[in-house]
Order: sequence, then structure tokens, then C-alpha cells
Amino acid sequence: MPSLLRLLLAWRIGVFAAACVPLIWWSWQVASQQAGPEPGRFLLLNIGHGALWLLLLTLSLTPLTKLTRWKGFAVIRRQLGLWTLAYAFLHLVCYLLFILGLNWAQLGSEIANRPYIIVGMLALVGLTLLGATSNRFAMRRLGKRWKPLHKLVYPILALVLLHFFWVVRADMREWSLYALIGALLMLLRLPAIARQLPKLRQRLSHG
Repeated sequence: MPSLLRLLLAWRIGVFAAACVPLIWWSWQVASQQAGPEPGRFLLLNIGHGALWLLLLTLSLTPLTKLTRWKGFAVIRRQLGLWTLAYAFLHLVCYLLFILGLNWAQLGSEIANRPYIIVGMLALVGLTLLGATSNRFAMRRLGKRWKPLHKLVYPILALVLLHFFWVVRADMREWSLYALIGALLMLLRLPAIARQLPKLRQRLSHG
């Protein structure tokens, strides 16, 4: 048991380090003037992509746990969820600093001309709610309401994909990849399919 605990601790530290690496790399690219003519937009877009990837990875953990029965996927679910929230918040900070320039008077016209901002804010509010209730205290207080609340992650994913769709309408290939992965992860959560994952694991282990 102690060896398993050490393995899981090392796994969580590794996941933490892996989540930090992209932020460090992008920051270094900006500092070394390798981020192109608009470093602020470079950070905005890359961190936004990072938030979407982290959300997809978070949603993949439950199917992976059922398929492999490895505890490591379950123990990092909250950690990845909070990293998703952190990236999403940094995405917002980049927009406010580098695109809006903290010019609050311009925010109204920005929202009118770019409705995907509202969609992104709704997704961020949802992620913040899930992050604030992802602890044991909130689970005890919410009781049976906790699981239905955290199923909001699916409409949040839909909002994020819609936000991204509005941003990259000129090139749909990348968006289609994200949407396909998201749709697959949602299908794997359907009860009829989710019940088949342990059976698939057994077939693979005996095959």
C-alpha cells in the first residue's frame, strides 16, 4: 500500500508539472520574441486551446478508469478540472490585458460585435461553479445534488466548443477534431455504453 501511495503521489506531481510546462514554454517564447508580431494574441489563443484540451482530458478520465480500473486516473480528476479552470481564467486575463487593454468602456461594443465572448464567459462561470464545489466539504453539503450539478460539465463543453467555433470559422478542421473528441467522450458517458467498458476490459485482458 505505501508503494501504491508513493506511485500515486508521484503521478499527481507529474501531472502538475506537465500542466505547468505549456505555460512556461509559451511565456519563454514571448520573452524571447518568438511569439510573432502579436504576443498577447499568441498567449490568448494558446492558453485557450490549452483549456479546451484540459477539459477534454478531464472528461476522458472516468471512461479510462472504467476501462482500466487504474486508480491513477480517478485521483487526478479534480486536479485536471482545477487546471482547466486556471487555464480558462488565464485566457480571460489575456483577453482583458492584451485585446481589451483594460478599456472597460469598450467592453460593451466588444460583446455586441463578438457574441462568443458571452458564450465564453458563461462557460467560465460554469467552470468556476464546478471548481468551487469540487471539494469534500461541498460534496457533503450538496449531498445528492452534487452529481447532477457536476453534470453541467457537458453543457459547459458545448459552450466552449461553440465559443471556439465562433473564433475559428475560417478553418473548421481543428474545430471538427475537438468536436469529434467531445462527442465521443459524451457517448462514452451514456449508461448503455458506459456499462460495456468493464466488459471490454475483460475481453481485452483475456484476448
